[in-house]
Amino acid sequence: MNKWLKHIGVAIALFFSVSVFANATDKVGDTIEVNNGQIWAQLKAGEEGRTTSTSEFHGQAINVYDLRVLDLRSDILAPAMMAALFGMIIIFVLFIKVNGISKLHGGYSGKLVYRWSKFDVSIHWLGAIPCLLLILTGLTLLAGRFFFQPYIGEGFWAGLVNGAKQIHDIMAIPFMIGWALMTVLWAKNQMPKMYDLKWMMVVGGYINFGPFKGKHPDAGFANAGEKLWFWAFAVFGLVVSASGMLLLFPNLFEPSRTLSLVALILHSVGAIIITAFSIVHIFMATVMSEGGMECMVSGYCDETWASQHHNLWFDEIKENGTLKYKE
Repeated sequence: MNKWLKHIGVAIALFFSVSVFANATDKVGDTIEVNNGQIWAQLKAGEEGRTTSTSEFHGQAINVYDLRVLDLRSDILAPAMMAALFGMIIIFVLFIKVNGISKLHGGYSGKLVYRWSKFDVSIHWLGAIPCLLLILTGLTLLAGRFFFQPYIGEGFWAGLVNGAKQIHDIMAIPFMIGWALMTVLWAKNQMPKMYDLKWMMVVGGYINFGPFKGKHPDAGFANAGEKLWFWAFAVFGLVVSASGMLLLFPNLFEPSRTLSLVALILHSVGAIIITAFSIVHIFMATVMSEGGMECMVSGYCDETWASQHHNLWFDEIKENGTLKYKE
């Protein structure tokens, strides 16, 4: 009998224990829900927490900036990046189809004039190759989710965006080195001159119809278009590099969340501008100007190309005795 009483007593005790525990859980849940609401309200009001971290901003638990800034990425920056790359390509293809390219009058001379040193050619490609890879991977990271992801499988998209992120991070360093070297070493030949205005007014002599046909304005070592490209690359390359460093090494610089978001926006804007200018630069060097690509492959240019597109520079090196031909 005592044995049965013990079993009944244990059962009753378990029953009341479970009831009390369930009731307490409900009350705790209610308390947590209320406290969560109070906590988030306090955080939005600027309340700071406690942490063992020594970072200046780790006491800030959530962001308090206007979240409409995030819409800027999806509604403006992503389409702008697509337009900067594909839009500019389409425009140039149509332009060349209508206008044609700028041919050398009289054809190639067969004489190659020294223009760039091997070191100059090397730093050009040190910046150019990473720049192209950064444009393609940056396009994926900035606009891919809006323009590519809906049309490809999740597995492929995951691999694509992961690969793009890895390549983007790796190529950032050589790009910044190339950008810094080109900006410092080439700036002296990129200073604006009065004759650059005339070059711009006749579009450099690249138009093959109307009043612009056959015009070949004066140009020094760099023409006005090349100078415009250089300074856009120098200025917005600085924006991209500085903002990229903050995003690439957050543990080193410890930026606030707001500063990180601002850096992301500036990085995107700088990348869009560099992308648009890069497409123009690539088309002008490889397709639009006959004989132009040779300069950044061997460092030499054809004598006809030099006299036609950079006559002031060609006359200068002839006069001062620095003209050198490839043997």
